[in-house]
Amino acid sequence: MLKETYPYYLANEAVYANTDLEVTDKYSGKVATRVAMADAKTIDEAIAWSVKAEKAMAQMAPYERQAILNHCVKRFQERFDELALALCIEAGKPIKDAKGEVTRLIDTFRVAAEEAVRIDGEVLNLEISARAKGYRGFIKRVPIGPCSFISPFNFPLNLAAHKVAPAIAAGCPFVLKPASRTPIGAIIIGEVLAETDLPKGAFSVLPCHRDGADLFTEDDRFKLLSFTGSPAVGWDLKARAGKKKVVLELGGNAACVVDEDADLDDAVERIVFGAFYQSGQSCIGVQRIYGHAKIYDELKSRLVERTKQLKKGDPKDEDTFIGPMISEGEATRLHNWVLEGVEKGGTLLVGGEREGAMLDPTLMENVPDECAVVAEEAFGPVAILEKFDDFDAVLKRVNDSVFGLQAGIFTRDIYKAQQAWDELEVGGVIIGDVPSWRVDNMPYGGVKDSGLGREGIRWAIADMTEERLLVIRTPQK
Repeated sequence: MLKETYPYYLANEAVYANTDLEVTDKYSGKVATRVAMADAKTIDEAIAWSVKAEKAMAQMAPYERQAILNHCVKRFQERFDELALALCIEAGKPIKDAKGEVTRLIDTFRVAAEEAVRIDGEVLNLEISARAKGYRGFIKRVPIGPCSFISPFNFPLNLAAHKVAPAIAAGCPFVLKPASRTPIGAIIIGEVLAETDLPKGAFSVLPCHRDGADLFTEDDRFKLLSFTGSPAVGWDLKARAGKKKVVLELGGNAACVVDEDADLDDAVERIVFGAFYQSGQSCIGVQRIYGHAKIYDELKSRLVERTKQLKKGDPKDEDTFIGPMISEGEATRLHNWVLEGVEKGGTLLVGGEREGAMLDPTLMENVPDECAVVAEEAFGPVAILEKFDDFDAVLKRVNDSVFGLQAGIFTRDIYKAQQAWDELEVGGVIIGDVPSWRVDNMPYGGVKDSGLGREGIRWAIADMTEERLLVIRTPQK
């Protein structure tokens, strides 16, 4: 079970300043624990400490950073069940999904440990003309400096890890603001980091109210802001971020195309998973499903039948697939979108009922494009079906969105696969699987309203470092 209270972490140290933040069990709705909240003064102090730690972090040898990351891997493995249960309680995440996220947390830190000793430079040939004869260039990567991290509620462990682990590998001090609905995972990461020899001020983990969070965005002592969350918030933060580098991993309404040659048994299982795992609360969850006319009726029938079989209930139950959404308010919002879709001519195939924060897994058909459940990010257990008969046209349908995170294409035609890769306006195209698939060493991010920059350890390290040039002239005799 969770502890009665949790601290925040200020400059590597646990501080039990108050118990102002109530964290609820998302299934029962009862208060599960209480967490210390940071005020603006504390955030300012954390930033000051990160500046003091900048030089010491940069001077750490790669093997020293690697050792810290390996310590985290070991401790997360030892605390696996504790971390999974915390996720299950604070996020309402079914226990199987929670265990999967802990596995990804471990993977992310393990990959970061490997990359910590691979931050290489380059020898640059400068002798491009006679005037440059005798000149040699060398490039190395240096830490960018203090980083500001804001992580979301839906993957409280792994999306925090995708900021924290590469920062340690790169040698950057950081201040992390976890989502106030799900802070426990990030605090446990802080607890493990506090066991290491990181320089004083290298990290702070500070749950806080939004009124104090402006410093995370606007303070010029930070050299990078990495935010994961909604597009409206993300683009506003970018506008206020000043001179610092900004990385945004925002929302999506991911599409999945099932062509006429697809293996339907496989496609149905993967689509049901991609649409409804962790109650659909994933920015790359399957939201728009396009089925070829030749297999559409069979695809629809199988998806409906398989969706009906999903068990909803207590996320602590190993058999539960659908748990609660993060709040009743979010479930109500999406339920209203479903009702709007039906009112404007869409067909409800299965689901559509809500009880508190529990929304049934829902499939709809032929919902008009202007409806929010099609055009916006559902971020819940709802997916829309539509028929197509022309592959060129369906790629245009996929692109007809303000979002562009990932897309999934079920086809055995290599030429169509390459065409999708060429034409889809997304950060990643997944062939033979759903857009919801991600592994933690790949570049991950989107275009259009889905964000800016890429996560994935190697790419995050590149963002958290800067290239520094050295030129050496050899006098010519």
